[in-house]
Amino acid sequence: MLTYSLDMEPKSRWLRTTPTATALAQPYYCTEAGIFYANKGFATARSHKESYILFYSLEGKGLVEQGDKQIILEEGQGLLLNCRTPQSYCTAPSCSHWYHYWAHIDGMGVAAAAELLIPQGIVPVSLSALTAGECFEMLLQRVEDGSTLSVLQQSMVIHSILTEMSAQTLQNSNTASNRALVQQAADYIKANHTANLSLDKLVEAAHISKSYFLRLFRRYMGTTPYHYLLCCRITHAKELLVSTDLPIGMIGRQVGFPDEANFSTRFLRMAGQSPLQYRNAARQGSKEDF
Repeated sequence: MLTYSLDMEPKSRWLRTTPTATALAQPYYCTEAGIFYANKGFATARSHKESYILFYSLEGKGLVEQGDKQIILEEGQGLLLNCRTPQSYCTAPSCSHWYHYWAHIDGMGVAAAAELLIPQGIVPVSLSALTAGECFEMLLQRVEDGSTLSVLQQSMVIHSILTEMSAQTLQNSNTASNRALVQQAADYIKANHTANLSLDKLVEAAHISKSYFLRLFRRYMGTTPYHYLLCCRITHAKELLVSTDLPIGMIGRQVGFPDEANFSTRFLRMAGQSPLQYRNAARQGSKEDF
């Protein structure tokens, strides 16, 4: 269900598009975008929409509500909101207007960024006016053009905005200690990936609950501690496969897999080739280069 009051100045723009198969294959794509010069009576309430919405506040203030969260979106701030959960936004009661860019976006890259930007609710992020404004203007210029080049450019623009928002979030002083805690754990895993590591010991060293540790690790590293451990082991195995003549099973044991069958299965799943295929392909390429 959608209800709204479009109290806006005539110069406002609202553009729509239907993504092509090429667009839907991108990690970031746009379905609608606009710039609203919203007046005091502007308001929107929505129960569900299969997308995220990205805001950038130009002037005035917006009031955004979702669940038990309520924030004021100030001038120069951006916000990513998951529209699959009921939400509402309007010109802030204390303001006469709220001028803002917005875009309905989706894709695997957007979902991944959402894990960092909205892990526990809506959080505004300060952005460079020059960067954000240029990016949204580029998006508006291309959103109705379904050509392959335009689709790729749209994806890059959305990626640029979300990357800037993510960078600002990671640099925020409130998240610095959590980021350092996760980095310490990741460094320990990387340095000791050949050993039989215990999640409980990592959690104990962090002095936080297991569920919170796992949530933080996924937020800052983009994966679970176990999958990060596997990545470290497989990367090490790749190096040994190319630089040594050690048997496959011995390499597996050296990087932390006591069972050769498990090592081969994991390697195939994560590298797209068996260990032997990877070794042969790498060495064949080396000979051709020589």
